Amino acid sequence: MSHGKQFTLYSNQGGPNGWKVVIVLEELGLSYETVYLNLGQGESKSPEYTKLNPNGRIPALVDHKNGDFVIWESGAILTYLVDKYDPEHKISAAEKNDKYHQLQWLFFQASGQGPYFGQAGWFKLFHPEKVPSAIERYSKEILRVWSVLDGVLAQGEWLVGDKCTVSDLSFIPWNVAALTFILDYEGFNKETFQKDFPALNKWHTALASREAVIKAYAIKDVVSNA
Repeated sequence: MSHGKQFTLYSNQGGPNGWKVVIVLEELGLSYETVYLNLGQGESKSPEYTKLNPNGRIPALVDHKNGDFVIWESGAILTYLVDKYDPEHKISAAEKNDKYHQLQWLFFQASGQGPYFGQAGWFKLFHPEKVPSAIERYSKEILRVWSVLDGVLAQGEWLVGDKCTVSDLSFIPWNVAALTFILDYEGFNKETFQKDFPALNKWHTALASREAVIKAYAIKDVVSNA
């Protein structure tokens, strides 16, 4: 592959974690090309890919202008991108304590939102047997995570400081997935989302209207329907 772009992103069409990276790359105006791995055919477990990411998951990012530096785990990728390529702190915290809060929310996204939302999706959509107790557990965890976010966002417009940062942006893809096709639990829908989590809904709507997010999802629509 030629490296006309600064970054190569290894991802796949559907996985929310890869789209977090696309959103941040677009926010920072960085050039990249994406290699979409077929997870069903085991391409993320291939020797070629596990040389980059020994965990065999997506995403992984290669920075060709930094000696083909490789980094994986989406939260680490986002931290790398803003630390190295956001000197003006367009979408990152500038003050030291805020930087730790930014990291705090990235950890919460990676440990709280992503795994629980992903397990909800797995047991609802892909698990070969219906396991009602698992669906109930992880659906309730989605609502719990949203409750945490709503309570914090009721006190301020953004998670860190007074502007949108990577902390906020990191939550978008799994929230979209939950609202679109994962969470259908005891009559819960987009209308109840707006009613039960008003601050979260306002925040999510603001994030979804950002130019970089709109562009990322336009790309996703194209590659998902190709």
